Amino acid sequence: MDAGLGRLARIAARRLVEAVPLLLIVSVVAFTLLQLVPGGPLEVYLSNPGVRPEDLERLRRALGLDRPLWEQYVRWLAAFVAGDWGYSFSDGRPVLVRVVERLPATAELLSASFLLALAAALPAGLIAAVRRGTWVDRGLSAVAATGVSLPAFWLGLMLQLAFAIGLGWLPSSGRAAEGGLLGRLSFLVLPASVLAFVHAAAWTRYLRTSMVEVLRAPFVAAARARGLDRLAQVTRHALPNALAPVATVILLDAALLVPGAVVTESVFAWPGVGSLFTEALGRRDYTVLLALLMASAVAVVLFNLVADLVHAWLDPRVTA
Repeated sequence: MDAGLGRLARIAARRLVEAVPLLLIVSVVAFTLLQLVPGGPLEVYLSNPGVRPEDLERLRRALGLDRPLWEQYVRWLAAFVAGDWGYSFSDGRPVLVRVVERLPATAELLSASFLLALAAALPAGLIAAVRRGTWVDRGLSAVAATGVSLPAFWLGLMLQLAFAIGLGWLPSSGRAAEGGLLGRLSFLVLPASVLAFVHAAAWTRYLRTSMVEVLRAPFVAAARARGLDRLAQVTRHALPNALAPVATVILLDAALLVPGAVVTESVFAWPGVGSLFTEALGRRDYTVLLALLMASAVAVVLFNLVADLVHAWLDPRVTA
């Protein structure tokens, strides 16, 4: 037990060390690209006729934008790591406060989407593999291929037209700030379903492929020869071995839920971090955009770290 935990700790430490230069590269690219935007970080003020040139110059000096680019980057990075993410150009509030107040909505959406995707993908992939070559397999594979191909924003609009506008069963957008559980869930159903369907389609294909390979393995044939019934062959022998590689893929793919939330939250006016990103993009809110880009990069790195640890836990042969 201790040896296993030590192995996982070494893997985690190595992955974290490897993540540092990656995040530094991402920060340099994001910082430089946003600096190169026409108008720069103060572009939001250039279209305001009430802002005089001397006001812009004074603001530029106050924000340190008159300093060399490398010095601006070092000062920003040191402040960002220390938790000082600056102030929003659109409303003057601290960026960290604006992000934190949007996190619960995004966490709610991502958690619901992940659980829905798992609940759909696991039985669908298992049934498709067990009934390989039948009409059930072909039907599930067709649905999965459709889910992989459909753009999330189009699917979201179609669900709004069907269930919100056409049938009137569910709210078309927004999030319930208060009310009963059913009322809150009604706002969550459509956006969570969009994210879940897109990812469940891919996970179904992964699990089906993995299960088909495992069902052909010699140890499954040996279990069949010993007289084990079909259910025991699948659940006790095939499924645990098929889930090991699929679990890693699912966790790696789950990192895409973070950028995927940007589109889904925008379509459904869900007040989370994704919609904050689109608002900041429309207003050219430089500090908010930069903070969200870095926070998303950190989230993706953490998802990948969890995927590596789960893979190492399921497969003792992984040592680094």
